[in-house]
Amino acid sequence: MDRFESMSILLAVAEAGSLSAASRRRGMPLATVSRRVSDLEAHLGTRLLNRSSRRLTLTDAGQSYVAACRRILEELDEAERAASGEYRAPKGNLVVTAPIVFGRLHVLPIAVAFLKAYPEIDIRMALADRLINIVEEHVDLAVRIGTLPDSSLLARRVGEIRRVACASPAYFAERGMPVSPRDLASHDCITFEGLASPAAWTFMMDKTETSVPVHSRLSVNRAEAAIDAAIAGAGITRVLSYQVADAVAAGTLVIALEAFEPARWPVSLVHAGQGPLALKLRAFLDFATPRLRATLKS
Repeated sequence: MDRFESMSILLAVAEAGSLSAASRRRGMPLATVSRRVSDLEAHLGTRLLNRSSRRLTLTDAGQSYVAACRRILEELDEAERAASGEYRAPKGNLVVTAPIVFGRLHVLPIAVAFLKAYPEIDIRMALADRLINIVEEHVDLAVRIGTLPDSSLLARRVGEIRRVACASPAYFAERGMPVSPRDLASHDCITFEGLASPAAWTFMMDKTETSVPVHSRLSVNRAEAAIDAAIAGAGITRVLSYQVADAVAAGTLVIALEAFEPARWPVSLVHAGQGPLALKLRAFLDFATPRLRATLKS
């Protein structure tokens, strides 16, 4: 039995929550995953998993063993990376995650340029609007928008994002430009899931963040759809500044109520920062930081 391989498979099962999910993640047959875990249990002489038709959980022994496996495999990975020269020359695989739209507009072009500058580094980019656990999912670097919670992760701030209200010039010509956030109650608003409630938006009024009722005539589930509707003249939408930068520059959208915008959200590059920083990660941080700061400068 390949002990390290079996430990890695068990760790995948624990992280994925099921044998079938682990088989998909590892790209191996379900029967092989199940057999490797059973062989490991037989070798240890104890049960590691509680199996049922509905769910799979770790036994007490399994929890302790999985924690030890994770530590051992991380130390092995560090030793192999050091021996292969990854700490002497930038090379290897780099996993980067970012929000979908921000990643496509701003991180992907940087990644493409980085690959040309560093031919011995390969990048896997995971674009997702969910909060990815970079330690559990083995991500080297995450682009995070918003205030970061206290954690052991290390962060490098690269800029800020505004929350802006905007509409087409034609809409404002017909309905008038709102002077105060309270004027939004008499305007047609376009809302989407995720950024704000469809019933109220937050603005800074009298130095305090205040929730202001809005009339949501159109609700969609994607920011891109809200932006398209606003360009078409359907009303005022509330989005993140980078999402409409091109439309504002082209004159198809106009920003309103700038004096009342709420506090800006920071944009940070986040990584685990445990042990020596691999040169591939350091190279990407140094490459991406000035470019993102230039992009987000306002």
